[in-house]
Amino acid sequence: MAKDKFIEAINKSYQVAGPSIYLGAGLLDGEIVQEAKVNLSLKMMNRHGLVSGATGSGKTRTLQLMAEQLSAAGVSVFMPDMKGDVTGMAKEGVLNDKITERVKALGLSSYKVSGFPVEIYSLSGKLGAQMRATVTEFGPVLLSKILELNDVQSGVLMILFKYADDKKLPIVDLNDLKKVLNYLSEGEGAAEIKDDYGKISSATASTILRKIVAMEQQGVGQLFGEKSFDIEDLLEKVDGQGVISLLNVSDVQSQPAIFSTFMLSLLAELYQKLPEAGDLDKPKLIFFLDEAHLLFNDAPKAFLDQIEQVIRLIRSKGVGVFFCTQLVQDIPPTVLSQLGNRVSHVIRAFTPNDVKALRETVKTFPTSEFYDMEKQFTQLGTGQAFITVLNDKGVPTATAAVHLAPPASFMGPLTESEYKNHLNASELFKKYKETIDPQSAFEILNERVKAREEEKEEEVEEKATRPAKKEKSTFEEVLASPVTKQIGKELVRGVFGMLFGTAPRRTTTRRRW
Repeated sequence: MAKDKFIEAINKSYQVAGPSIYLGAGLLDGEIVQEAKVNLSLKMMNRHGLVSGATGSGKTRTLQLMAEQLSAAGVSVFMPDMKGDVTGMAKEGVLNDKITERVKALGLSSYKVSGFPVEIYSLSGKLGAQMRATVTEFGPVLLSKILELNDVQSGVLMILFKYADDKKLPIVDLNDLKKVLNYLSEGEGAAEIKDDYGKISSATASTILRKIVAMEQQGVGQLFGEKSFDIEDLLEKVDGQGVISLLNVSDVQSQPAIFSTFMLSLLAELYQKLPEAGDLDKPKLIFFLDEAHLLFNDAPKAFLDQIEQVIRLIRSKGVGVFFCTQLVQDIPPTVLSQLGNRVSHVIRAFTPNDVKALRETVKTFPTSEFYDMEKQFTQLGTGQAFITVLNDKGVPTATAAVHLAPPASFMGPLTESEYKNHLNASELFKKYKETIDPQSAFEILNERVKAREEEKEEEVEEKATRPAKKEKSTFEEVLASPVTKQIGKELVRGVFGMLFGTAPRRTTTRRRW
């Protein structure tokens, strides 16, 4: 009777009228109940989601399972490849005893191995098609996060971007950024912005410059430049299947703030450029953010506000975002409240903090008459998870412990030769391989400084070649007077002020950034 009641409750809660993806079958008292099918409505996947759980619990394979079925349904997918070990989605899987056993336990008579259309990207350009953005596109808030700037330094960066916008100075790469920073923190550039923007102290400018140089030395300077990445390439389809775009970050794992923030910049650009889509039967794109806690570690309020705004509004563009992390508590409450679909793998409760995290996680799921959830959470096996999602009417489903289906593609990386051949066959790899060096802030400011130096030189030469006055004796007499000596001092001071860019000291004080 309990089993029949469980099947009825799960099927009623997870029955979907429109297109959906199959996640697995419900678990009851340790038994896999094939008839209790757990589905996720495609229509509700733009309500965002969370995949959480301890290391080794199967989170990556859950993302792979979802990505495959989304692709098969014609939905494009973006996901980071943290270790370079999910590129195998490009080829069909290999049946083994574990997969065969799981397929049989779930009663998946239609299961067959398959590969999917995959594009591989890289921030270094070494492991895939180069993903770039111009510094202007990246913006001061995200750039401040990457450079780990404090509030004062972030304020200076805001000034740089505001000045560049006002003066139509394209900041394409880090050379442009350094040039604008140097120009505005010393010489005539500093005098130019003093009244309208405020003064930039040399100490603050030097600190920012050091951090820019440090980032260049980490080998990710090529992240900024042209050609910048076209987000339309994330929406490609091949023979009706959505392309799975993988960002291989295995070579920049030591700079987590860089790749996590870059992924957020892609989301922000999607929000800015995609048209309003309304309620669709299936989303245009599902965006997975693995190691999501890296986004929020030590993040300033301005950064968190931007994340919250993007997540809240981007669903109307037909884009769903799924965060993947170890603990539910890694996600700020304001973001967590917007994640309607939850898949939580096993939680290890070895310490008092673990127990506290476990209890807080349980509170985020609907209560269930079928489980002692606090106990069951610690007993889930690999490839098992507690799930609650939104049904096709937007109502949270009953909580179900689920034995998840196996992916159909290869669970592992492509071989070295397969990887190389895959890149060589990619049109996008060729498209983004070459860099473009357009005229930007660096060249414009150099030309401006050079032109003004030439003007000053011409003025000095004109003064030097000006004809001497007649009646020298009268001129000498005039110069001998005290009044004329004072005038002469003012004249000399004015000439040197013009040559060296100095200006009279103002009595009013201005804020120093």
